[in-house]
Amino acid sequence: MPTILVTGGCGLLGDHVCSGLLKKGNTVVAVDAKPSDYNEGKENYFFREAAPHEQGKYGDVFDEFQFDYVVHLACTADNDFGDVIEKAQMDESAACDKFIYKFAIGKNVQKFILVSTTQVYKQPETREPVREDDMIKPVSNYGKLKLASENAFANDIRKVKTMIGCVARIPAVYSLEFTPNLMSRITDPKDKTLFIFRTGEYGFHLCCVHNLSDFIIGFLRQAEGPTYSGAYNVADSSLVMASEIIAFMKEHHRLGPVLQKSSLGTSLRQKLFGDPEEKTNYRYLDLGAIDKNFMYDTTKASRLCPFRWNIKNTK
Repeated sequence: MPTILVTGGCGLLGDHVCSGLLKKGNTVVAVDAKPSDYNEGKENYFFREAAPHEQGKYGDVFDEFQFDYVVHLACTADNDFGDVIEKAQMDESAACDKFIYKFAIGKNVQKFILVSTTQVYKQPETREPVREDDMIKPVSNYGKLKLASENAFANDIRKVKTMIGCVARIPAVYSLEFTPNLMSRITDPKDKTLFIFRTGEYGFHLCCVHNLSDFIIGFLRQAEGPTYSGAYNVADSSLVMASEIIAFMKEHHRLGPVLQKSSLGTSLRQKLFGDPEEKTNYRYLDLGAIDKNFMYDTTKASRLCPFRWNIKNTK
């Protein structure tokens, strides 16, 4: 069975991705700045300690193991980074990418998955689902960080004809116990009160963390040949409605008072110049686009993964 390196393997995404890969009989090496007990003790699981900037330690890991595949989760929001992405995080990510790609190419890794974000896309002007080849124009720092990762990856991998490279663009993730990205969709960014617009008949395209895990498993098992290289939108099959978020939180977690709003006011300054927090806060909620129901076209990725998880059956 393949031996797989998962960078950022002990964060939220890393824990679930490693677990899914282990269930399929793979040997998994998780590298992170600190361990997690989520997969500790499982057969064929190894942990090696290294922060994203520690090139020497990563070099030692590549020398110790012969990796067939790499899943690059390090420097990903909801995994390593918090809500706010500033220059320090952007610089750390760029430094890590530079040597990870070099090591993977030098050691003849067969498949490489970079987890990116749908924040690289320009905000759509219509309700047509956003496809992988649509306009790229990130506004947020996190979008810019991941676009830089994608560009560096593309520049390096095009030199190697034997590696199959995947960029998995995901929106904000959630699971039964991880709910910050759900809560941010019903939290007013100004006064932090919980609210719902009208009756909550609008939605957000999010990604259950188990759908990401399933896609990675599917890609590593099925992708053969250069035609599989490229970007993939990885998200739930349908929108998560605001009303569903409130029902979910009431059933599984505590939820305070929720205000019902008939309209969402936006100041003239926001309309003209935007909000500075939008650039740095990964979970920033743009009230001006809250009911636009943007979706990402997952047709390409669904050939490798059924995307069976959603807010109603997540675990």
